[in-house]
Amino acid sequence: MLRLSKKAEYALMALKDLALRPEAEAASAREIARRFGIPVELMAKVLQRLARRNLLASHHGTRGGYLLARPASQISVADVIEATDGPVTVTACTSADDDCDQYATCNIRDPLWRIKDQIVQALTSYSLQALAKDEPPLVSISVTKRSLNPDGLSARSPVESH
Repeated sequence: MLRLSKKAEYALMALKDLALRPEAEAASAREIARRFGIPVELMAKVLQRLARRNLLASHHGTRGGYLLARPASQISVADVIEATDGPVTVTACTSADDDCDQYATCNIRDPLWRIKDQIVQALTSYSLQALAKDEPPLVSISVTKRSLNPDGLSARSPVESH
């Protein structure tokens, strides 16, 4: 199952929260954690990792906390996911020199890599600003819709989502 980790979800929640604040208004890990019901220690670790990856700036002192390191329009959802979880993958093998016994005979690797590329393209093109404004993604994604044939069997027809 393709699914974001909890750390990636928490990172996106925190960054969306910061993107919706006035530009110079910082928030502490404790404040963000309380707002979303997330353990403070976990949120602090997530925010520290985002700061190490230059997605957040950390300021100390009485008005300290975290701010976006650059405009929300310049941070992609892919940036956030890669900062928390590493590269997006859909197969156990991730490169041509991967150590996999089935690499030479695998018949699904290349098609799944193409799917992964489309997923990464969609995540890369969707900015934190668009996420904060709840805008639809710009990348058109083809999905399969299930319907029943007259004989009661399942049939699939492509549907475009914009």
